[in-house]
Amino acid sequence: MTRLHTRTHVRSLLATGLLLGAGLTAAHATSAPPSLAVPLIPLPQQVQPGAAPYRVDATTTVSVDGEGARAVAGQFIALLGKTSALHLQPASVGKPVRGIRFEHDASLAGNVEGSYRLQVGAQGVRIRAATDAGLFNGAMTLVQLLSGGDGQDGQVPAVDITDAPRFAWRGFMLDSARHFQSIEQIKQLLDAMALHKLNTFHWHLTDDQGWRMEIKRYPKLTEVGSCRAPAGQAGVGPDGKPHLYCGYYTQAQIRDVVAYAAARHITVVPEIDVPGHAQAAVAAYPEHGVVDGPTQPSANWGVNPYLFNPREETLQFLENILAEVLEMFPGQYIHIGGDEAVKYQWQASPAVQAHLRALGLKDEEALQSHMLKRLEAFLEDRDRKLIGWDEIIEGGLPPQATVMSWRGIEGGIEAATHGHDVVMSPGNTLYLDFLQTNLPDEPPGRPKFTSMQRVYAFDPVPAQLTAEQRKHILGVQANMWTEHTRTWERLQHNVFPRMAALSEIAWTAPERKSYDDFLARLPAQLQRYKALDIAYAQTALSVAMKRQDDRAGNKVTVELSNPLSYRDIRYTTDGSTPTAQSAAYPGALTLPVPTELKALTFFNGKPVADAPSRWNLDAESLLTRTDKTLAQCPQGGRLLLRLEDDNPLQGARDNFDVTIFNPCWLWEDAQLQDIRAFKVRAGRIPYNFGLLREEEAKRGYRKPVAAHGEFEVRAGCEGRVLASVPLPRESGADGFIELEAPLRAGPEQVTDLCMTFSGDTRPQMWVLDQVRLQPAK
Repeated sequence: MTRLHTRTHVRSLLATGLLLGAGLTAAHATSAPPSLAVPLIPLPQQVQPGAAPYRVDATTTVSVDGEGARAVAGQFIALLGKTSALHLQPASVGKPVRGIRFEHDASLAGNVEGSYRLQVGAQGVRIRAATDAGLFNGAMTLVQLLSGGDGQDGQVPAVDITDAPRFAWRGFMLDSARHFQSIEQIKQLLDAMALHKLNTFHWHLTDDQGWRMEIKRYPKLTEVGSCRAPAGQAGVGPDGKPHLYCGYYTQAQIRDVVAYAAARHITVVPEIDVPGHAQAAVAAYPEHGVVDGPTQPSANWGVNPYLFNPREETLQFLENILAEVLEMFPGQYIHIGGDEAVKYQWQASPAVQAHLRALGLKDEEALQSHMLKRLEAFLEDRDRKLIGWDEIIEGGLPPQATVMSWRGIEGGIEAATHGHDVVMSPGNTLYLDFLQTNLPDEPPGRPKFTSMQRVYAFDPVPAQLTAEQRKHILGVQANMWTEHTRTWERLQHNVFPRMAALSEIAWTAPERKSYDDFLARLPAQLQRYKALDIAYAQTALSVAMKRQDDRAGNKVTVELSNPLSYRDIRYTTDGSTPTAQSAAYPGALTLPVPTELKALTFFNGKPVADAPSRWNLDAESLLTRTDKTLAQCPQGGRLLLRLEDDNPLQGARDNFDVTIFNPCWLWEDAQLQDIRAFKVRAGRIPYNFGLLREEEAKRGYRKPVAAHGEFEVRAGCEGRVLASVPLPRESGADGFIELEAPLRAGPEQVTDLCMTFSGDTRPQMWVLDQVRLQPAK
């Protein structure tokens, strides 16, 4: 192709808004990869100019060269009908002159599994691959080329795409043990994974809080282990009897999910936790636990102490379970967990200690390794592989085990150094129950938020590994834990649009990646989400506000930003909804009180979020803070959570930001001129967390003075007490109390306020909902 033709084609892509970086500033657009590009996620490995564009309409033929290709073409037609206005006829076997064609090409057999070639010319679109998986990936690319734009006119740009995945393991994990999802919801997630070219669905099916998989030989695993009584009022029905949270998948349902995934070239990897996270199983079959006496599936989050017994009878019990698991899941890998197995019960059991000595093992970590090696041998004899969390390194890795590194990447580095395969899944980057912004509207979860920028920048291959060791990095996986994800809507919020960043980590070569370029392609993906009824997070697309109050001057200085770093923010102060013609945010704004401020993020002249962010900057807002707008005290510890109330049984519930190691809320630079008292609204929720002994020792509460403790305000966390008021024995009927604590006179005019509730009130805890500075009358 001549240079002139190439430049002409670039101009045509610019005109249609398809060039990467369009709408970003010129300085940032230059960071896009140098080749031609289109709004695809994940970004292909190579995009070159094609022969000519091609228009697809209802008369366009779809042809294939066999049944495997026909199945792929059928999926393409169905998904295209959901994401665009195009409804094509079923594919036919043959080779017509024009149209869309899927065909196997043996000459591509040496390429990476899942690779494909997509070429657009005047005669149509041709997708070639050596395998059905490659054709399917090409089909997902063509769906994106034909959807997500403005006109939905069926124009396929003139491109020649040569593409292949970077990693063989492109994973997403769903925790169905803590909260349960329907089969239809699981299938929706699998559809989304396929669109993003993810190919491994890690299904977390057993834990302390629930056993979700039917095992016919041991029916009590689901009869008993699949139901728990949630903590607090959520676990009590209107009649005062336990209100159970239940759910499990039958073997027929599991086979249906596995087949549905396989049709989308996704392998399902089940997880059965051993030896810890076993409380639901031990509740069903206490003889396979360590502690005498019955228990029940846990209503607590965190780390629970129940372990499987390491004796021979329990190992046979686990092998019998695995035998049925292997019949349901034909994939190569079985996940055995191995994480967070605190050894308190083993250490305290004379029988376990005697068994440990009889085996000639040095400690409990070696005993865990002994169990896992036995299960690995069971799997290896049946041509399967064991994979586990990085704790399986402790005590000695099973010989052929694969390590999933979640406590950072260090476990993965150690495993790869010793010749073991690795999947990188670090919690500080790829745990999707971490909030994706620090905005008040985020749902319950772990508020140490993980930005999209951090997710996108992650490279699963550590630089310190040698070339040979890097071959052991199978891929990457993001994990959706569901302790705090009670609803399907909340789960979608947490996963999307972060799944888009995950897909690019897993698929695209590092030198091809550009975050600004990713932002340019994301709006088209959001349109596809809407077409597929995916309730993606609006918070990531909204406008964040940081404020500095001047109560004496009756004004507020605000700084606006977008959590994803979109730069075009438009705002209004007259109550109207911002448009592309509204004032562009220039930098910090100093606004009089009262002002109604609205702001909206735009890209290429179109709003990114569905609705504007809004703040009512009135006199009341100068005097009031909530748990979401207060900071946490420095000595509060590391475990900040956004926790949900325990009632009502159904419907929306309040949630609260609280550090459970030392609940303390911080109002920085509070202006106390003319203030006479603090008015607080507080709630009372269950304290349902299992902590390690060393973590329990770090918990701190001020010693109470009153019978039931007090709400206390200090000038700085170690300063003098500014106000204190006794707490009642119980909260009100609605779960809340309102108290007023008079301000003790002193020299402080502007100071940090540290607010705490004294005493240890478990199994309940007080949480701050709102605090107001009460002016002198």
